[in-house]
Amino acid sequence: MDFAIPAATSGSLKRFREFLDLQLQPHLSVWYAKGDIPQRFFRDLGGGGWYGMQWKNRRLSRRSVLREALLTEEMAKLSPGVAVAALAHVDLGLTGLFLFGSDALKERYGPSAVRGDTLMCLGNTESRAGSDVAAISMRAEKTDGGWLLNGTKAYVTNGLISDLAVITAVSDPQAGRNQRLSMFLVELNREGVHRTKLNKQVWIPSDLTRLQFQDVFVPQDHLLGQRGRGLQQVLTVFTHSRVPISALTLGTAVGAFELALDHANKRAIFGQKIANFQAKAFEIADFYAKIEAARLMLWKSCWLADTGADFRQASSLAKYLAVDVARAVTLWAADLFGAVSVIREHPIHKFPMDAWASSLGEGTQDVQKLVIFRELMKRYA
Repeated sequence: MDFAIPAATSGSLKRFREFLDLQLQPHLSVWYAKGDIPQRFFRDLGGGGWYGMQWKNRRLSRRSVLREALLTEEMAKLSPGVAVAALAHVDLGLTGLFLFGSDALKERYGPSAVRGDTLMCLGNTESRAGSDVAAISMRAEKTDGGWLLNGTKAYVTNGLISDLAVITAVSDPQAGRNQRLSMFLVELNREGVHRTKLNKQVWIPSDLTRLQFQDVFVPQDHLLGQRGRGLQQVLTVFTHSRVPISALTLGTAVGAFELALDHANKRAIFGQKIANFQAKAFEIADFYAKIEAARLMLWKSCWLADTGADFRQASSLAKYLAVDVARAVTLWAADLFGAVSVIREHPIHKFPMDAWASSLGEGTQDVQKLVIFRELMKRYA
């Protein structure tokens, strides 16, 4: 395995840093205060080719997974909340369309989604169904020419700003637990869709929204994949999105670590710089080692995905390790800054909360351990 970043990807990363310096960094304080991200930014990302998907030769296709991971880490170092909005659009909503949409649906929605003109999200979690995906209760009832959706999706990132949503619902209530669900592509401007923005304190300035559906009509050709395979399909989406969210989580850890390291090298206490105390020097070395270990696991999962190999276990290992170090290093960094870390406007303040959020997206730590264990046992079956 070659650990060198390809020259083209290195060039992209350099240009992306310049893009963030111009299009993200100067606007963050305003976006945080308002609690929203202007659609212009999503179009700027699309126009620069910064998404992990592309529309090329009349086909929707993936770019390099490693490239997307590197770009996602870089954005999350500045703002995990902005990074997760981009991730939800591409790696949840658009990935559902990419993996399970018909050619006609991809041609209809793909180009505008890749440009950032059409925004997407995924609605799966309900108030009584999170880790247990098969337990959702939202219903899809067959009707002339399509389906009627009724129910509520509780926590949808980008739900307020999206034009399209990938939605899971019970299409066959009498079928077995693994054959009850189907997946649908829903236009959120349809009659019967109601949105409520939730007051969250993590991943700001992205939105978290409750989506309610009351007799919302979905045409038959907007069924994604196969009827009754919604559970398997949404879990496949999560497997794919687990790689970029691992990169986002790693970026959360690195962003806090770099702020703390800079502070430790500048702040003097008891007559010497914080970094010169052996206890702190050892903590810095320990966290750096753990960050590098998580990054290596992330890169392995990217390499497996880019080569077409099975990356299910690797992606869960990457997320598990990234969350573990992000939780620890962000709290340590906040402690290093002292009382100022409780000020909402201070750059370090967001990182512990955003690390907490990362532990929930695409499966909790217990879910990751379950995936890791199951994949491990397959080798011994």
